Amino acid sequence: MNNGHTNSGTTQVATLGGGCFWCIEAIYNDMKGVVSAISGYAGGRVKNPSYQQVSNHTTGHAEVVQVTFDPSVISYQDVLDIFFSIHDPTTLNRQGNDVGDQYRSIILYHDEEQKRSAQNTIQALTEARAFPDPIVTQVVPFDEFYAAEDYHQEYFKNNPNQPYCRFVVAPKVTKFRKHHAEMLKA
Repeated sequence: MNNGHTNSGTTQVATLGGGCFWCIEAIYNDMKGVVSAISGYAGGRVKNPSYQQVSNHTTGHAEVVQVTFDPSVISYQDVLDIFFSIHDPTTLNRQGNDVGDQYRSIILYHDEEQKRSAQNTIQALTEARAFPDPIVTQVVPFDEFYAAEDYHQEYFKNNPNQPYCRFVVAPKVTKFRKHHAEMLKA
């Protein structure tokens, strides 16, 4: 469990969910300025949930990634812009074939500045008609983060030939790397 507050004043934390955490974590772990991206659960009511409980829709939690980043290298706005470019924020409780409330689009803000940034980003994307359908991303206060089981951490990196990784995660990561090469770690 992590309270999500900054560790030393030199890093910040963002907590985001947009479908399967394997995809989101793999992309953020590739980015310059990201210290860590940890898959886990947040936004629900059950303490220390298991993957099975979350998958059975008994906890209210979403699959999320807690991103610790250096704001002198990557801004919270960059973190949000990437978030909205790597998932579909217009589908309620689903990303592609992944269906359930654990796959909802959600931003759990850690302070009022993050809340304003998230709301302003959604408003700007809506006004720009960036998506054909309305954005349904929840913007809610951060409460608790529970790291997922160890086998979920760096899942794509450790299991690149697993079918879900080959057919779902890999294309998203490849597309991101192609369009955002300047943001990738060396």
